[in-house]
Amino acid sequence: MLPLLSVGSSPAASGTGDEAAAATAGNAGRIALHRWSTNRAWRSGLRQGVAATGGEIRIHRPVATRGYRDPFGDGKRRQYDLGRWTSRHVTPGFGVRELIASWNATTPRGTWVEIAARGRLSGGASGSWDVLGRWSASDRTFRRTSAGAQPDDYSSVNVDTLVTDNRRRYVSWQLRVTLLRLAGTTRTPTVASIGAVASRLPARSDVATSATGIHQRIDLDVPRYSQMIHTGEYPQWDGGGEAWCSPTSTSMVLAYWRRGPTRQQYAWVDDSYAQPWVDHAARHTFDYRYDGAGNWPFNTAYAGTFGLDAYATRLRSLRSAEAFIRSGIPLVASIAFGQGELDRAPIGSSAGHVLVIRGFTAAGDVIVNDPAAARSRGVRRVYDRSQFEDAWIPTTGGVVYVIRPPRVRLP
Repeated sequence: MLPLLSVGSSPAASGTGDEAAAATAGNAGRIALHRWSTNRAWRSGLRQGVAATGGEIRIHRPVATRGYRDPFGDGKRRQYDLGRWTSRHVTPGFGVRELIASWNATTPRGTWVEIAARGRLSGGASGSWDVLGRWSASDRTFRRTSAGAQPDDYSSVNVDTLVTDNRRRYVSWQLRVTLLRLAGTTRTPTVASIGAVASRLPARSDVATSATGIHQRIDLDVPRYSQMIHTGEYPQWDGGGEAWCSPTSTSMVLAYWRRGPTRQQYAWVDDSYAQPWVDHAARHTFDYRYDGAGNWPFNTAYAGTFGLDAYATRLRSLRSAEAFIRSGIPLVASIAFGQGELDRAPIGSSAGHVLVIRGFTAAGDVIVNDPAAARSRGVRRVYDRSQFEDAWIPTTGGVVYVIRPPRVRLP
């Protein structure tokens, strides 16, 4: 999410299994990622009206009907049949301050999914289910949206992130995904993966620069797109320019993997607009309540619609990012910096910005595609390692989007 969510630094996290879990401790904070993506993993949770087949869950026999009035659509109340999957409690081994969920799903016309989370305190009391997103790939029949703060118990939601109250920490957490379809119809959404990264991060203004583990230049050939060439395009989706750093970065990584929308899918874009696939990404990552395209899990969910495995997580340092680059996986990173704090950046400062980490120099400095450049030819830049980590770890806790084909192994 942009602007900033939290302040802190975080250890590395990456999911490498069916129910991937990784946790590290230290002065930098605590973090753990857990994901579900196989029949066995789905069957470990509570299934109500859903079946697990082919590594996905789908509606089998609906267990309830629910009314919903889309606040950003035509205002009509519609009835939806639903099924639901609830994870078991995940205990990361530390008191959780924040939780960011992400998922990959398909939503045929007339269907959508709702993702919710809750936590449990050490005394056994559980928080309420807080909605982290109501999502559909298309906006033609349903407008995807975050759900507001919901500050009714021990935590609240900051756009896409569950945040506990200042004096509370959750010792375990659960996710719940509800699959919905128009009542009386047979189409079903499918969910291929869901997971969340839990963290407890200390407040810091800077971090000790990590030592590089790369001693030769690695520079992945990620296509270069500028968000600025879209200034003024489609005001209903935040008007391009400075507002589209996240969908532009997501589009660059999709293009790296030779994925993305077809000409037919972006045929609605004005013929005079360059790189129309970026307009497509902005529209299809747009959060109608947040009124922007910077919702982190909405960006990874969009990438997931092209057959990729995509999720949001946090990394401890650039040393952790180097492992992904060695594996040929570029990362989309969320940063923020003040005036003069990031040399060679195309903008002087930003309270929240997203770019692509595409490689490292032999000295360990960061090679990026920064979409804030005025033109595509200026997008590739090299940033000082220390300055970049200070713009990334203390500000967003090292948030990245991991986007890759399932055949490409995680580090």
